Amino acid sequence: MADDKKLTTRAEDFSAWYNEVVLRSELADYSPVKGSMVIRPNGYGIWERMQRALDDMFKASGHVNAYFPLFIPQSFIAKEAKHIEGFAPELAIVTHGGGKELEEPLVVRPTSETIIYHMYAKWVQSYRDLPILINQWANVVRWEMRTRLFLRTLEFLWQEGHTAHATHDEAEAEALTILGIYRKFAEEWMAMPVLTGLKSDSERFAGALRTYSIEAMMQDHKALQAGTSHNLGQNFAKAFDLKFQTEKGEEAFAWNTSWGVSTRMVGGLVMTHGDDNGIVTPPRLAPIEVVIVPIWKTNDERPAMVEAAMQLKAELTDWNGRGASDKLRVHVDAREGIRSGAKYYEWELRGVPLRLELGPKDLEKQSVFSARRDTRAKAAIPRAGAPVAVAALLETIQHDMLAAAKARREAATVRGVQSYDEFKEIMAGSGGFVYAGWNGDPAVEARVKAETKATIRLIPDAEFRSATAPTRCLVTGEPAKHEVVWAKAY
Repeated sequence: MADDKKLTTRAEDFSAWYNEVVLRSELADYSPVKGSMVIRPNGYGIWERMQRALDDMFKASGHVNAYFPLFIPQSFIAKEAKHIEGFAPELAIVTHGGGKELEEPLVVRPTSETIIYHMYAKWVQSYRDLPILINQWANVVRWEMRTRLFLRTLEFLWQEGHTAHATHDEAEAEALTILGIYRKFAEEWMAMPVLTGLKSDSERFAGALRTYSIEAMMQDHKALQAGTSHNLGQNFAKAFDLKFQTEKGEEAFAWNTSWGVSTRMVGGLVMTHGDDNGIVTPPRLAPIEVVIVPIWKTNDERPAMVEAAMQLKAELTDWNGRGASDKLRVHVDAREGIRSGAKYYEWELRGVPLRLELGPKDLEKQSVFSARRDTRAKAAIPRAGAPVAVAALLETIQHDMLAAAKARREAATVRGVQSYDEFKEIMAGSGGFVYAGWNGDPAVEARVKAETKATIRLIPDAEFRSATAPTRCLVTGEPAKHEVVWAKAY
């Protein structure tokens, strides 16, 4: 288990704090292969909860799961020019197998558009075969030069959806539907507020017609692109001859979308909610929602206290108020030889949302003492009706964590910047989301990135735009084509 050395504080060094907290809360560890990671049970448990929630949402919207190969013929990657240009520096290529040189090198999956649309071309003949709405849960490999646990690693886990449609409008509706699912998941499960909108041309996915994203603000005021949804147009359909016969008997190319989120979301959770005592996990994603710590002073007291803790656990886990498939997830820490304070420290570090302490005096009072992980607020809970009270408190924690994250985001959001010099001062200082006008020129976008390291995170959807839209480009003073959100980003 983690040692009791204090973490580097976020204010002192946010990057060092992040690395320490991921390691010491036992989310992940470094593997022998430089740039890749081992996801430990605590981290994988969070990812499993993410998978289940998203998978239910995908299936409810008509999608099904499949699996496609890890190895892709190199010639497939080269078929879509913009795609290969975007991914060439990150490709891992297998040239030998079984002791022999391969006739054609194989690319280790960086993303699956090429092999999936090759297969779709075999399966689709008529408009009656459309739409195809397939998702897969898989791993991918991208040969990153600078890596960080969860945020950017050589290999990571994700889901990637790939769909084929008869019309552009159907594909566009699909891309926006998925964007809505990602936002719902981020806010209702991760308690992580996000902006939604359209990526600039320079930031869109290689080979896509349009890219939409959800963007979250981390506690260091940097943005995290937490999920993307792409309208791929017909580029991949034309490259892989994905055609169908229309209702009128004409031949047409399909319209495609792709979309994905990854284990990067675990890193986003840490940086959105963590504090100087460790990670803080939203209850809906916590592998353990409640830890019960029985307290005893003498060995004679231990059996009765452990028994009482196990009875309380049974009451909580047997309670059916959230439905048979959503039981309270409870753990009893009855380890000997470890002081109660050390246990509290450890469970705080690991981010368990609610701690229940049960000592001899609590038994006498027929109550249990609670400690919230998010606010560290403490209160007694009567044993009678404890499951209902605990479940309600967990929902309050979930709600309060989202509200707190929204407040942090708004406090670090700046609108109405008057000049480029003011903008540069913000980016050189505390950073944050800066709303400003942009003339639409990629050269201006590149200049700002070179001079400040800030990028256009998105062109915000109507819900997130300023009440009064900027009329002038922040940099050139020319008429603004778009209001955009600038930020430094991971």
